[in-house]
Amino acid sequence: MAWRRGRYGGPSPVHSSLIRTISETGSTNADLASAVRAGEIVAEGDWIVADRQTTGRGRQGRSWFDGLGNFMGSTVVRLNERDPAPASLALMAALALYETVQPLLSNAADLKLKWPNDLLLGGAKVAGILLEREAQAIVVGIGVNLAIAPDLTDRRTTALSRFGPTPDRDLFANSLANHFAREVERWRTYGIEPLVRRWETVAHPPGSELCVNPPGEEQIRGTFAGLTETGALRLRLSSGDERIIHAGDVMLASEES
Repeated sequence: MAWRRGRYGGPSPVHSSLIRTISETGSTNADLASAVRAGEIVAEGDWIVADRQTTGRGRQGRSWFDGLGNFMGSTVVRLNERDPAPASLALMAALALYETVQPLLSNAADLKLKWPNDLLLGGAKVAGILLEREAQAIVVGIGVNLAIAPDLTDRRTTALSRFGPTPDRDLFANSLANHFAREVERWRTYGIEPLVRRWETVAHPPGSELCVNPPGEEQIRGTFAGLTETGALRLRLSSGDERIIHAGDVMLASEES
């Protein structure tokens, strides 16, 4: 195991993150959640990054592909009573990831966010985020296909290596830690409203066809009508009615295999 302080180019970072790298683990999210439960000191903004994960998980309990050379890491946000609603951290984390990946691309128009926190590149999934609550902390796990993408039966996937040179994993980790710390500061300082507006500017356009699987309900289809002021998904149905989605698995037509 190794710990190193992140080093960044440009302006001084908001937080000099401590990044712990390990060769293999079951799940970086599970590692941090266990440390929080045990009362260990896990500073907000510090990260654990693994070369390989044997039991990595995505949203809805899916397993997460752990291709060597990809990014797999987790961090913790410590909640306090003055913070915005914890659910909005999904949008915040997605923006931090977008800001990290966007400079690596020659055509940023190919990069879009999908509610609540998936990152799409050329209409295919390139990254995902999993948030899990542990007492007064949110463990944020992020996986990014830097070098290689999994072959999934239910959706298209891609890797950054298909759009340019494969990013160095450790440099990517440093950049993500920096952007994440800045976005946490903005989230606490300015709240949800500007966060929602920024998220919408880099999401797929209104009118995009969506397939939604709300928990415990049958699948519904509609078009993207933006977000509510609290960050929930607005889904316009074929009847013209609008359905507000607070949780669920969402897929764009462009993602379908």
